[in-house]
Amino acid sequence: MNNPAAAQPPAVPPAANDACWCGSGRKYKRCHKTTEGRIEPGTISPMLTVPAHIVKPPYAETGKVTRWQESAVKSPEIIERMRIACSTAAEVLRLAGEFVRPGITTDEIDVYVHNLCIERGAYPSPLNYSGYPKSVCTSVNEVICHGIPDSRVLQEGDIINLDVTCYMNGVHGDTNATFAVGEIDKESRDLIAITEECTWRGIEAVVPGRPLSDIGKAIETRAKQDQMGVIRAFIGHGIGEQFHTDIQVLHYYDKSNNTIMRPGMTFTIEPMISLGTYQHRMWKDDWTAVTADGKRTAQFEHTVLVTDTGVDVLTGGIGAASPFAPWNR
Repeated sequence: MNNPAAAQPPAVPPAANDACWCGSGRKYKRCHKTTEGRIEPGTISPMLTVPAHIVKPPYAETGKVTRWQESAVKSPEIIERMRIACSTAAEVLRLAGEFVRPGITTDEIDVYVHNLCIERGAYPSPLNYSGYPKSVCTSVNEVICHGIPDSRVLQEGDIINLDVTCYMNGVHGDTNATFAVGEIDKESRDLIAITEECTWRGIEAVVPGRPLSDIGKAIETRAKQDQMGVIRAFIGHGIGEQFHTDIQVLHYYDKSNNTIMRPGMTFTIEPMISLGTYQHRMWKDDWTAVTADGKRTAQFEHTVLVTDTGVDVLTGGIGAASPFAPWNR
């Protein structure tokens, strides 16, 4: 009798209906074909500390998030503070993306992002938010979002999303982008490019007096042109003095997402686009979400402000990882 634990995968995998190489007696498609090549959890190092001089959000010490009724429309003074936090987050994200390369761990990226935030007088918003143990989210390949940095080494051909949020002067600025790890295949390059375009299509749909559902419609329409999935379980959100406020921004069309956009509103647009299904499953850590079919997914995110005439992308512009719509560069 074969010992499945001792068996090693062959250089050329079996056909889908052949017996699995592991000796389980099951068909390959029902056994190791469903898990080969997928991301596995690594070892998570201790939570990093933040110097005393850095102003911290209310949850920083306890990990408990207390919500309050925050106005959807921000005052000019709050908006100006948000511009600073968003500009800082955009700079940190761009630098973190330049740091990505084969052979480093996602934990090393976390340390780098953490230090970039501290150097700029910012608190890394994810740190201890509802107990999240790291300063940045690192989501690799089929990880949709909220991947926890750990000991896994990035491999040539991976893709990675870095989700950076900075807390400064009592407000948050939130942005993310997906980066190539070395040389990647065409399918992954196309996925990243289409996801970025979906994000900017959603941003262009921000018009005062129109419902939020316009954003999801624009994103979903673009994704469907290339038969890509739009993740439904995770959405954009209001942001300001709180990391997440009551505004919900769906990335697919739903007429019930009918909140009217008004000048002064601030929220994130952050579609997650997949090569396959929109469905997900959760790891045991209760943070890491992965595609149900194991296919790759990408994401981009910007914090936006609704203006009298349209939209101001607070985390965009010169110095951002995704500075402008691709067709306006």
